[in-house]
Amino acid sequence: MRLFDYPMSGNGYKVRLLLAHLGRSYTYVPVDILRGETRTASFLEKNPNGRIPVLELDDGRYLAESNAILYWLSQRSPYWPDGAFDQAQVLQWLFFEQYSHEPNVATARFWLTVKKLENTAFNSELLKQKQAQGRAALEVMERHLSGRDFFVAGRYGISDIALYAYTHLANEGGFDLEPFAAIRGWLARVRSQPGHVTIHEWRAA
Repeated sequence: MRLFDYPMSGNGYKVRLLLAHLGRSYTYVPVDILRGETRTASFLEKNPNGRIPVLELDDGRYLAESNAILYWLSQRSPYWPDGAFDQAQVLQWLFFEQYSHEPNVATARFWLTVKKLENTAFNSELLKQKQAQGRAALEVMERHLSGRDFFVAGRYGISDIALYAYTHLANEGGFDLEPFAAIRGWLARVRSQPGHVTIHEWRAA
């Protein structure tokens, strides 16, 4: 397999983290989104949406969208539950991550850390809105994790991986996690999982 990814991307990190847990071998192909490398003709053949990550399977097929990749990789593994309701709950949190969490927590981080916004009144208001919506998403997570070790079925799985990716970097988006005790405990449990790797652990082709 080959993983086309931007090293600082939390969406790409999700896939790298699950691959590490699974002990799967792959070739890492860094793609620089800031230089427009996802908009080249060769990349758009892999993913017409022009986004990373993209996983090239052993048979030459391509799979895009980080949470779809997590789903595919997790099948018949401990990271995907057996029961239909638990499976639906995993999907619930994957949708939450992409609709309510990532667009706000990750975007604020990107603006402040990766591609810094120009400091204008308009941009400051945009950031303020993203941070308010991001805190609301963190509050949803905090309430759910109170009294729980992990998001679904009491065990570590891809919903945790998906939400960990940007939550553990939330401070880079201007979010203070000190008030979120349940989230902080969960982050520590995720870090303690066998095979855990950090976002900075990636392999060049």
